[in-house]
Amino acid sequence: MKAFYIKEHGGPEACVYDAHYPDPVVQPGGVVLRVRASTLNYHDIFTRRGMPGITLRLPVVPGLDVAGEIVEVGTGVDGWKVGDRVVIDPINRLSRGVVGETMDGGLAEYCAVPAHQLIRIPDNVDFDTAAVMPTAYATALRMMYTNGDVKSGEKVGILGASGGVGVCCVQLAKLAGCEVVAFASSADKLMRLKDLGADHVINYHETDFLEEVHKLYGKPSRRGPRATNGLDVIVNYTGGDTWVKSLQTLRVGGRLLTCGATAGFDPKEDIRYIWVFELKVLGSNAYMKEDIEGCLKLASDGKLKALIDEIFTLENAAEAFERVENRRVLGKVLIRP
Repeated sequence: MKAFYIKEHGGPEACVYDAHYPDPVVQPGGVVLRVRASTLNYHDIFTRRGMPGITLRLPVVPGLDVAGEIVEVGTGVDGWKVGDRVVIDPINRLSRGVVGETMDGGLAEYCAVPAHQLIRIPDNVDFDTAAVMPTAYATALRMMYTNGDVKSGEKVGILGASGGVGVCCVQLAKLAGCEVVAFASSADKLMRLKDLGADHVINYHETDFLEEVHKLYGKPSRRGPRATNGLDVIVNYTGGDTWVKSLQTLRVGGRLLTCGATAGFDPKEDIRYIWVFELKVLGSNAYMKEDIEGCLKLASDGKLKALIDEIFTLENAAEAFERVENRRVLGKVLIRP
């Protein structure tokens, strides 16, 4: 079969397109899918580079998010049949493996997976939309709703708003009735985030985003009338040098929501802001199966849009990797075998 795989850890040269990669073999308790759509996440970049403390057996086909149809069913599988349209929960919660990391993922024509990781795609949801939902969108839903408890009327700032997680956060915040401030790095991205529903947009490459938030909502104070100044919630899954400034955007009792650290996991910290302003820092570790199902339900109801920046094939998947790695994407890049 055709596949795009990681042969060794390293830079772009570590990935290879192969028209004769071995076909997957169905396992007891599992199925084989014909892949119809897969999306890239920054997680795939980390897998290619190599992650501290994690040893992977290579080669491996990347691609956590996989949507397709069942073409073969293994022994001991109940409730699924050939032709069923499914999306994969990327995390194997029994073996603690991850599709596209510890086992071959979606950047191939076929993919083998245990049946307990399957989620049925609603009839009115296409494969492209379904492939967007697991990693980025379900992570956003868990962060915003399950753990973050964003509420109508709150002022919510979203750093990295143009990424896969970010564009979903914008939509979920608007769906909850919030006033949304989206931060991005270019005029084009900001315009498209406006179209997605953001009330205010800030270019963090051209301006100091903290100063811009203070212009919008005032500088927070510990007491008095200004105690309500600032954002109620800020989403920061970039880390790095945005961390302390994010804390400084928040009103007394505000919440910082995080699910990652794409720009650095060990930023400078100033914990005075946490205790002085009684802030809450709430983490979300990926997603659960019900978060993926929740996103699919919102998509089926027409309330959540899968924002796809561009569609690639396996033959030009290297370009898709480059786009994601250099953050030249709004939403998700999708790969169809």
